[in-house]
Amino acid sequence: MAISRPLPAFSPFTGAIRALAIDAVQKANSGHPGMPMGMAEIAEVLWRHHLNHNPANPKWSDRDRFVLSNGHGSMLIYALLHLTGYDVSIDDLKNFRQFRSRTPGHPEVGHTPGIETTTGPLGQGITNAVGFALAEKLLAGEFNRPGHTIVDHHTYVFLGDGCLMEGVSHEAASLAGTWGLGKLIAYYDDNGISIDGHVEGWFTDDTKGRFEAYGWNVIGPIDGHDAAAIDAATVAAKAQSEKPTLIICKTVIGMGSPNKADSHDSHGAPLGAAEIEAVRETIGWKHAPFEIPADIYAGWNAKEAGAAREAAWNDRFAAYRATFPELAAEFERRMKGELPGDWQAQRDAAIAKIIAKGETIASRKASQNAIEAFAPALPELLGGSADLASSNLTRWSGSKTITKTSGGNYLCYGVREFGMTAIANGLALHGGFIPYTATFLVFSDYARNAIRMAALMKQRQIMVYTHDSIGLGEDGPTHQPIEQIASLRLIPNLDVWRPADTVETAQAWANGLERQDGPTLLALSRQNLPFSPRSDEQLADIRRGGYVLTDADGAKAVLIATGSEVGLALEAQKLLAAAGIPVRVVSMPCTNLFDRQDQAYRDSVLPAGLPKVAIEAGVTGNWYRYVGGKGTVIGIDRFGESAPAGELFKFFGLTPDYVKKAVEELV
Repeated sequence: MAISRPLPAFSPFTGAIRALAIDAVQKANSGHPGMPMGMAEIAEVLWRHHLNHNPANPKWSDRDRFVLSNGHGSMLIYALLHLTGYDVSIDDLKNFRQFRSRTPGHPEVGHTPGIETTTGPLGQGITNAVGFALAEKLLAGEFNRPGHTIVDHHTYVFLGDGCLMEGVSHEAASLAGTWGLGKLIAYYDDNGISIDGHVEGWFTDDTKGRFEAYGWNVIGPIDGHDAAAIDAATVAAKAQSEKPTLIICKTVIGMGSPNKADSHDSHGAPLGAAEIEAVRETIGWKHAPFEIPADIYAGWNAKEAGAAREAAWNDRFAAYRATFPELAAEFERRMKGELPGDWQAQRDAAIAKIIAKGETIASRKASQNAIEAFAPALPELLGGSADLASSNLTRWSGSKTITKTSGGNYLCYGVREFGMTAIANGLALHGGFIPYTATFLVFSDYARNAIRMAALMKQRQIMVYTHDSIGLGEDGPTHQPIEQIASLRLIPNLDVWRPADTVETAQAWANGLERQDGPTLLALSRQNLPFSPRSDEQLADIRRGGYVLTDADGAKAVLIATGSEVGLALEAQKLLAAAGIPVRVVSMPCTNLFDRQDQAYRDSVLPAGLPKVAIEAGVTGNWYRYVGGKGTVIGIDRFGESAPAGELFKFFGLTPDYVKKAVEELV
């Protein structure tokens, strides 16, 4: 439709953004041109006049972070990266959305230089950004000293109507206000359009009032196509540091398109050749597709200014190092994601003490003990729980709760499982912290997409999920996870651990802390689990995800179990031995790790010729790949019941006698 408001004075710098966006989407015959066209003025003001970054070093630690939360408009950030001098070529733009190009359909961290986080699932970008801003505030409080400021950067976010409709953005916005993240600045692309059309029928929130209630500094609405207004709003946002800022920018989606602006027609489809020519005429862009004049490149190029900014910071850091050498070394270590030099010795000593105690306790308590043992050596460990700290047991003796006015190492997220996990992704992406989060396992469903994003982005986050089965008892089927562990194991690059005792729990924690290419999830029990003695070889084999815990000469079958069911399998082994049937017990705390072992090792643990019984208090389907066509799986393929845990295990057939009968039928 025709634009009813006066057209802005299109600058050649915004023309370059609009032209690259429409040309790339047209060439790909796929993509979202409307948002880049509608946010071009906002992008030009921020990236040319305010953003502190160095295209030659996208990993400079004190750079401003930029997050495109409305990631479907990815050609906006690709155009910006190309124009300002990042290693994103014009050929990369021509290959937009093509197989294995550097410009995929949505921005992907680690794939394209200058991308800070993977966005596309709406609402998670702004939530990651809360994690970025929180990390900056905490690191500044920890490392800056009078006269020596080495952590001092902003986090900028672009977001749209869809991000604000998603509930996770409000979980995060509420916490950002509570924590006083004054260096978080978000630009709301208030264009009133989503895929289905004008949003009045499904989005009538008082956004300004809502964010003010969350404790944000709200500026606007302003004209999102008025560069002077955008600049003034940005200056005002940066001038205060007490509250996060939302700048409401009234924009027209597809601005510059004479026939498709202010319409969902420009949202998620190419404009078409005829309309692209009309856009060029409207915005005064007289150049061929993918052609940028040299003077426009020169006006955008941020390499020289970026190098100067980083050089100035390097000088400040050199002075800091001279005055505070230990702090400087610690800052560099943490920003690189490296563990302390004596980590392995500390880890082994801690696990040795746990073995010496030989405690029979719940694995959630064993997890707390592991945190207590490891955390003093890891100041980067930043914990938190979704209002269940006393149940998840995530606090340790050195925990200090973070508030608006004081730093610490523990976060009270409130009942916000999704927001918690996505914020922790931002903390991990920023660098300087290893975040761990916690809630009940059944509520992993609330956090599911942020768990998936952690795995997709290969971020080190440790997720503590307690009350892992019907063993939680009387809370009943609403709180008893049945299908959760099996479904979580299906997420690529997520290591799901269900440890059987204190030693496996500590080793699961150690693996998660050491792993730098993905998240680790711990499924932990409410009820006590018996301690099992192990040889040094078995202790090492825990790190392989599955191993022989106890064996018997002439074993006629293999029992495979995880978590609380390992103790059950050991009891069944005794009953079977008394009946003249020797069996092997395999503990498999992490099927994902076990699956990554070589075939020879897997065959040595699960010999092909022996019948197998898998035991786990959850859905059975995934276990048939380990027991084979002639094996048996003992589990639960229905929802639970409300009753004491002992009664439930008997009711569902998770008892040594039942396992004994199952083996007898097989052999």
